[in-house]
Amino acid sequence: MEKVLFVCVENACRSQMAEAAFNKLASGKAIAMSAGTKPSNMVNSKAIEVMKEIGIDLTKQKPKLLTQEMIQKADKLITMGCEADFCPAPSLQTVDWGIEDPSGKSIEKFREVRVKIRQKVEKLIEEMKLA
Repeated sequence: MEKVLFVCVENACRSQMAEAAFNKLASGKAIAMSAGTKPSNMVNSKAIEVMKEIGIDLTKQKPKLLTQEMIQKADKLITMGCEADFCPAPSLQTVDWGIEDPSGKSIEKFREVRVKIRQKVEKLIEEMKLA
């Protein structure tokens, strides 16, 4: 089964949203994980709120530290808009989605980010021929 790894710095917003959306939309045909290089203590409450609005529960999710083992197990690595020199896995083809970090911004910005992430996840699932 293919594994997708979504990475951002804190693993508190974008990568968590992407992991959850992918796992829901892929319907068990592939699996996603997420992690961060400097993980936060908790998932951002606004990320939890906007995902709940579309029926996805992030309340049990915890930010995770990115490890070499996670990178080795991944078939695809997607960064969420982090610095170009950030890529932790030069041996794995990395795609950067360039999504703005909504932390500290309005709930409307979180909704915009959620929509962008869902669109990109849907396209990824189509490209992976999982749909």
